[in-house]
Amino acid sequence: MVSERQAAVSDSEGTADDRIRRAVVELVESEGYDGFQMREVARSARVSLAKIYKLYDTRDELISSALDWWMQENRYAGLEAYGGVGGSVYEGLMWVLRRIFEPWESHPALLVAYFRARAAPGSERLIRRGFDAVVPAAMTVLADVDADFVADLESILSSLVYGLLGRFAGGEIEVRDIVLAVDRTVYWLTAGYDAVRERR
Repeated sequence: MVSERQAAVSDSEGTADDRIRRAVVELVESEGYDGFQMREVARSARVSLAKIYKLYDTRDELISSALDWWMQENRYAGLEAYGGVGGSVYEGLMWVLRRIFEPWESHPALLVAYFRARAAPGSERLIRRGFDAVVPAAMTVLADVDADFVADLESILSSLVYGLLGRFAGGEIEVRDIVLAVDRTVYWLTAGYDAVRERR
């Protein structure tokens, strides 16, 4: 039976689902994607294993849900604040991209987990959430930009980022190298676009 005190603690720390997701995020950060047991999640979240399996069919689904929850709170926070006032296309895009990547730099183990979770069954929600958060801010920046350039930019940047994430997850590069490479690429792509536009 749950005491009034335990109920008050549970209510103050959020729903059982929030506690489970928070526990997963903390364990992924400390133990890695494969480094923790579901028992540890249950113990940390103060729920039964049965409760976890009732909410999530698989471990991958649980990790994906926890990452989605964390990203909503951290990675995409503040993107809607972009007003699109002044600045170049390069400055605007890097404002958006830095808001996306800076939280990962403080949580590199979560970035590795995100990369791995993207390939797991049921990851579509995780990927879709990213697009839904980023596209409005990016399109504000690109409102007056040629549609063909926008399509090329999306293709190049998504391939670049995916490749950089893979290299980071594989231990080839540091987490801070991702934004540096994206920054250089965006700079040269937008500089080329600006040069062509000036010649027209």
